[in-house]
Amino acid sequence: MATSHASLDGPEQSVQRIAVALGDRSYPIMIAADFWDAIPDEIAAEVPDLTHALVVCDEAIAHRWGEPLSQRLSERCRCDLANVASGEVSKSLEMLGQLWDWMLDKGADRRSVVIAVGGGVIGDLAGFAAASYARGIRLIQVPTTLLSMVDSSVGGKTGVNLEGGKNMVGAFWQPTLVLIDTSTLSTLGDRDYRGGLAEVVKYGVIDDAEFFAWLEQNAAALLNRDPAAVTHAIRRSCEIKAAVVAADERETSGRRAILNYGHTFAHAIEATAGYGAFSHGEAVAIGMSMAARLARSLSLVDDAFVTRQDDLLAAVGLPRSWPDAAPEEMIPVMKTDKKVAHSVLRFVLPTRIGQVELMPCEAIDLVEAAIVECR
Repeated sequence: MATSHASLDGPEQSVQRIAVALGDRSYPIMIAADFWDAIPDEIAAEVPDLTHALVVCDEAIAHRWGEPLSQRLSERCRCDLANVASGEVSKSLEMLGQLWDWMLDKGADRRSVVIAVGGGVIGDLAGFAAASYARGIRLIQVPTTLLSMVDSSVGGKTGVNLEGGKNMVGAFWQPTLVLIDTSTLSTLGDRDYRGGLAEVVKYGVIDDAEFFAWLEQNAAALLNRDPAAVTHAIRRSCEIKAAVVAADERETSGRRAILNYGHTFAHAIEATAGYGAFSHGEAVAIGMSMAARLARSLSLVDDAFVTRQDDLLAAVGLPRSWPDAAPEEMIPVMKTDKKVAHSVLRFVLPTRIGQVELMPCEAIDLVEAAIVECR
């Protein structure tokens, strides 16, 4: 798998490919602009035995992206389309049950292929439906938001929320193919676009100091959606995630946990603020700010680290604080985090730009202080 930085000066290939190396479950991530009409051809090339496509699409983009894709696919095979309401509320057991019933009604079997079109909610929901229907059928991810392009569509994590916890029910289920058409970002609102940049910044912090420096230099270009800058950021983010997933697919060695930098705080922010008050990316940005301050209080990083991260998050239009953050409400939620071991909170914390570690933290007072510092 290539991991070198793409040049922004020379010509780019029309379709860039990144391999997620997982043995007989390996799959490509394909990145290009303006190739929506060619997606059925790419699917046919990767899934030559496709006879039945089940397209699950965010209803907000159904007219612009889901329906044209379904129409093109119907020229090649039997194709059914289900539109799902936007937002975190759809990532529920109730909606999952409705999808299962729809799949059964449409005659889905083990040769059918689920195609998820939308952001992280759709990818997680449709992915879990694919993982569980008939004990598992094939899945293709077609992410249309920046956050889902660089994060949730890659790596095989699927699931839904319970009332008391985010992503508490799910399965590891790798897609057959990930197709990223950067042109879909043209219909993404500014707030959601900026939210995706939080995950991009995260990759620089956890694994690539050079990429972090590139982000600092190109923050304005990214905020203005410069095509070359956006494509490079997506590609490098996918390369980093693909390498981490290949090294630790099911979070058995601890390596994959680094992808959760800022997320222990973020999930508690989302839960206590109420789902929808913050986008996931906004919560991650604030969570990264809290994690950096916790790391500083543990003498893992210095003031310069915190300042650099804060400055980059601000440069790409992301929040770093939440005036209503309440430690007494957030910490009980954090204790339900999947990284908790023997009732001890564990956090992914930075030791420098480009490196983080998963470590326990029994000093609840320091966790509380990090939350308060970001109010």
